[in-house]
Amino acid sequence: MARTVQFHETGGPEVLRLEDLETGEPGPGEVRIRVDAIGVNRAEALFRSGQYIEPVKHLPARLGNEAAGVIEAVGPEVTGFEKGQAVSVIPNFSHNDYGVYAERAVVPATALLPRPEGVDAVSGAAVWMPYLTAYGAMVEVGGMRAGDVAAITAASSSVGLAAIHTANRIGATPIAITRTRAKKQQLLDEGAAEVIVSDEEDVAGRLLELTGGKGAEYVFDAVAGPGAKELARAVAADGTLLLWGAQSGQPTPYPGFDLGMPALNMRTYTMLEITRDPRRMHRATAFITSGLRTGALRPVVDRLFPLEDVVQAHRYMESNAQFGKIVVTVAH
Repeated sequence: MARTVQFHETGGPEVLRLEDLETGEPGPGEVRIRVDAIGVNRAEALFRSGQYIEPVKHLPARLGNEAAGVIEAVGPEVTGFEKGQAVSVIPNFSHNDYGVYAERAVVPATALLPRPEGVDAVSGAAVWMPYLTAYGAMVEVGGMRAGDVAAITAASSSVGLAAIHTANRIGATPIAITRTRAKKQQLLDEGAAEVIVSDEEDVAGRLLELTGGKGAEYVFDAVAGPGAKELARAVAADGTLLLWGAQSGQPTPYPGFDLGMPALNMRTYTMLEITRDPRRMHRATAFITSGLRTGALRPVVDRLFPLEDVVQAHRYMESNAQFGKIVVTVAH
């Protein structure tokens, strides 16, 4: 038996329950891991509350698709992994099919990456989702290059911070956008070239000012909703407004017509565009692993919660008070 987080109805953090369940043996193409640390992501809060891009198909439901641990058992048809190996679980599967909020979990072998020497469980559970999102959108999909300007909303999130680090690593200029000035200095310390405080400043006006009236080649927006129209004002001609989150929970208009039909590219992005494409995943893994090795890339972990406090971890995530990643640890 393994303590496993489930929810029997959709709703707020309080619907999460820690229950004893049989983990079972891995089937073809699967492995069972002892989970040591779990990366907490906003997608899980959306799934738990019934607001995710994918509906909850059956209840009770499990949760979580990012973790670090050690392989306990290898199923048939799995090659390249062995019992006792330290691994990270990356999000390439549906919450409807597997869940890693548990002491032990069965996951597809395609979701595993060997954990490099020197990367502990907490870092191994915190690094992949942010950097696969940032690298995938910025480099693989966006084609951002040295000299480009990247404006990043929700910059103090784990993805926002990974985007700042990624932009710096490829020679682009990251401009962080944050709601209040409370996190401004921390964002500068993490490598933001400039910080725009959206509660106090005209975001589009300031972006145009910082770019000499040209606008940013790339705007990476985790908020979406009506504010996308304002951001679009500050996208350079033939630039891209890329939506990689929807924290506002409101409909997002296409602003091009209202702005006089500029040459505006606007697209959505999910990390699955990378994790389900072997060639892109190979390049992303190489980029992130080398960045970890040199120290150019690193996870920023805000706070740790024990598995018993998973409800509090979700409440903290929804408070938006964190700077970086929230990780749940599992004691064995």
